[in-house]
Amino acid sequence: MLCKEIIQVIEATYPRNAALDFDNVGLLAGRADKEVSRVYLALDATDGVIDRAVEAGADMLITHHPLIFSPVKKVTDEDFIGRRVVRLIQNDIAYYAMHTNYDVLGMASLAEKILGIKNAQVLDVTMSADGKEEGIGRVGDLEKTMTLEECCVYVKHRLKLGSLKVFGDMDRKVSRMAVSPGSGKSAVAPAIAKGADVLVTGDIGHHDGLDAVEQGLAVIDAGHYGTEYIFIDDMKQFLNEKLPVLEVITTPIIHPFQII
Repeated sequence: MLCKEIIQVIEATYPRNAALDFDNVGLLAGRADKEVSRVYLALDATDGVIDRAVEAGADMLITHHPLIFSPVKKVTDEDFIGRRVVRLIQNDIAYYAMHTNYDVLGMASLAEKILGIKNAQVLDVTMSADGKEEGIGRVGDLEKTMTLEECCVYVKHRLKLGSLKVFGDMDRKVSRMAVSPGSGKSAVAPAIAKGADVLVTGDIGHHDGLDAVEQGLAVIDAGHYGTEYIFIDDMKQFLNEKLPVLEVITTPIIHPFQII
């Protein structure tokens, strides 16, 4: 089927107008009329991902994070972004990104489900669709009260992580959790406003973590990748269900850094 037909199916569920204003989503490189039978899924369009997509004979690459984010004045092999775009075009691979539109309409509810959050509501409302509020993240109740240390173990198990970072008193009792997959600095204020005891997110800096704790919010930093790699399997299930004619290949789960 054609690339543009695949995009129509995706955007019927995750429309581009659900993306935040700063974002860059949609078909970012390649031909809309490209015939596609094999799709490669990844979180980021790194050199390694593109190498594997080429080796797999993919016709289309779909990622969560857009390779082209800021305005570009030229596309050449003289810089690391342009080099990847050139490689995709040389190999006739259509490249599509679905970022904050998926965050709003897919990632938030998926994270809620994985972490077992009950009585959930949208953490940071960004839009209303058919009378229903949608937005970034979720906040709600844990099935049972636990210490922050127990909550860390719980999050590691649910997200299948080897490690995470935590700000807060490990003996503190928590019962209300907020989750904002990805970069979560902006999620601190709404998490506090909606009565969360603990926020699960990524990319929390030193001062952001300290300031959150001072305001009564513990923070579990499970990593940007650690909270968002769930996109890959979720989109594979989506494409398999909606477009069974396609062969869908997923990139290996490889965390971008190690703690030693």
